[in-house]
Amino acid sequence: MTTKPNTPPLSRPEPSPSVGEKSPATIALGWLHTAKFLTTAPQLHFLPALDVPEIAFVGRSNAGKSTCINTLTQQKQLAFASKKPGRTQHINLFALGKQGVMDAVLTDLPGYGYAAVPKQDKIRWQQVMANYLVTRENLMGIVLMCDPRHGLTELDEILLDVIRPRVQEGLKFLIILTKADKLTRSEAAKVLSITKLQAGGGEVMLFSAPKRIGIDDVAQLLWKWAHPQGKTPVTLEAPAPAPTPAE
Repeated sequence: MTTKPNTPPLSRPEPSPSVGEKSPATIALGWLHTAKFLTTAPQLHFLPALDVPEIAFVGRSNAGKSTCINTLTQQKQLAFASKKPGRTQHINLFALGKQGVMDAVLTDLPGYGYAAVPKQDKIRWQQVMANYLVTRENLMGIVLMCDPRHGLTELDEILLDVIRPRVQEGLKFLIILTKADKLTRSEAAKVLSITKLQAGGGEVMLFSAPKRIGIDDVAQLLWKWAHPQGKTPVTLEAPAPAPTPAE
């Protein structure tokens, strides 16, 4: 009797997405589009205590942070881009979530390193941001904006040193190389490779608002960060605006 050779079972093909099913990028961008202003705080102690994941955007002034936030949320003026970089010195929170249910928060931290800002203000805000990055309990991800034409600066390196212990404990970290449309293909590949070596375990992505580079990838990554298994959304209740200190 002839025996059949042992052959591995045929694997079942992955089911094709049904007609009208949304892609992961569409879902992520739709979620980011729900961003709404939550509150602003001149100091850390004015920030509301939150139980939902918080993702902070940081970076030097002129690195394209406001443009990146506005592009990801598909809102032209959600993040304020000052005509005088470095002058906006408040921490701004934006709630994310559909149908009145907040499931995450985006935090826009003031830009740092702008030359026209008085030295005393620079030092104060470096301390405020360092304290925020070290002590904010629900902070689960950090997005660092970097202009790839200049690379990571000394202040960026200081920030990386500040967050390194939390990254080692599981804090998510992404470096976004903005203004990627200003680079040639070879220049982009080179700076991407170099920055990955400097990222210390974080991820690195190229990004350009005008050329629509990296938008889908960044949106999907932020969605994954904010939606770990078992996370429960909370009802959205905007806190009272934080008092603004007298000039």
